Amino acid sequence: MFDFLWEALPAIGTVAAWVVTISLLILGFVGTLVPFLPGHLILFFAAGAHWLMLRQDSGVEWWTFVVLGVLLILSQVFEFLSGAAGTRWFGGTRWGAFGALIGGIVGIFFIPFGLILGPLIGSMFCEFVFAKKEVRPATVSGLGSVLGTVAGMGIKIIVGVLMIVWLVVDVIWI
Repeated sequence: MFDFLWEALPAIGTVAAWVVTISLLILGFVGTLVPFLPGHLILFFAAGAHWLMLRQDSGVEWWTFVVLGVLLILSQVFEFLSGAAGTRWFGGTRWGAFGALIGGIVGIFFIPFGLILGPLIGSMFCEFVFAKKEVRPATVSGLGSVLGTVAGMGIKIIVGVLMIVWLVVDVIWI
């Protein structure tokens, strides 16, 4: 009498897998925009969840995990070093870059303003105190850290989109 249910179970499982995968992809993308969500890690887990639920039928290849893992690591490196790189790009010293890095880490705990103010204050403080810079060069170094941090956030979003596109292309077309 209910034989049609047994025949429909594989299709229901596939739909459920796609609902979970798409939900994780959306949450992961939001996480690339919102600082306290680990967006790239969620995107990586989306690929893992999709593969675990559908196995061979998932379309996810082993090299997709390698590519997504490399992109995940690169995004984290860019996120942590972007403020320091901006400081150096704008003529700051190693002390300013160190201050931007430490300020960025401390700023994570004071979301959302700390993400911008942390590198700025850290860079300017270290330029004043340790590098003995005047107000103008220290300020330029601090503004460089802010621009570097904003550039790092942009790269973070681009990497998140690349991860989503890579997974979707691997599952659907390859």
